[in-house]
Amino acid sequence: MLAQLLLKLGVPLAWREAYALDQAAAAFKKIFTSFSPKAIVSSILIIAEVFGMLLFNGALTPRGEPINEQILADKGYRLVFEDEFDGAELDTTKWVYRANGSRRGGYNAPDQVKVRDGNLYISAQYRDQNNLPADTSANYGEGWYVGMIMLKQKYLRGYYEIRCICNDSPGFWSAFWIQADHPYDALSRGGVGGAELDIFESLNYGQRFKHNSVTQTVHCCRETTVPPALDSCSLGSFKGNDIYHTYNTYGLEWTEDEYIFYVNGVETARNAWADGVSEVEEYVIVSLEIPEAEKLPTDTSVTTDFIVDYVRIYQK
Repeated sequence: MLAQLLLKLGVPLAWREAYALDQAAAAFKKIFTSFSPKAIVSSILIIAEVFGMLLFNGALTPRGEPINEQILADKGYRLVFEDEFDGAELDTTKWVYRANGSRRGGYNAPDQVKVRDGNLYISAQYRDQNNLPADTSANYGEGWYVGMIMLKQKYLRGYYEIRCICNDSPGFWSAFWIQADHPYDALSRGGVGGAELDIFESLNYGQRFKHNSVTQTVHCCRETTVPPALDSCSLGSFKGNDIYHTYNTYGLEWTEDEYIFYVNGVETARNAWADGVSEVEEYVIVSLEIPEAEKLPTDTSVTTDFIVDYVRIYQK
């Protein structure tokens, strides 16, 4: 493999770079072995995109294996959880408001989470004395407010999918993620005892070479001694379809052997980062994330929404 050869030669490569280079090498080989003009053009585009990622930190187009309900059924999966947010308020038999209170440059508060018109809305806004939460237990003072929810039930393995529109603004970002109780300390045992799986984060707003893309990442504590250290594996940034204005789907298949990530039903990357795949039940989280204070908007009239059509979970 090209990436392994470069690593042996001492060329420092991040995981996402090595993975992309191997894709480019396979595409290069296909140019000389395929008799299909379409396949040759596709291979050239893959190679160009990989070098764009290496040179300009650009996003990649998902080009892996497909996933859909029929494929899931053929693999033995069945739907075990679904919320299409059809009610008038959040179903608190399924969800809890998470991490309420101070977070980075602002606050998480339950009333930043609304359900209407068949969607979940998580909003970011600046709240002053004129519009602070009526619930005094969620009133943390003047500042920027966002929201976060988490499923009450934990899950181990399966396929997880969200259909959503990412918030349309710099600073704040939309996220769908899974987290164990101890992903960042020695109990993680290099990920086997629990990891954080970022199925998607919309961190690339306004970036020239990857504006309409999301990042996908695995975090865990790779050390088994004290003090532990957080280790992160960025799988890369992957293109969606006008992600700030139209619905896209983001998915993760978590098996006994690996994590397989998807955008719009197409595989983006797969790995079993660090010492192995998590073997513990984990929390499923939907959030609109707030940055540190220095990255918050200076215009306090700014508002932005993370809009979710559904969350689904399948298991064998």
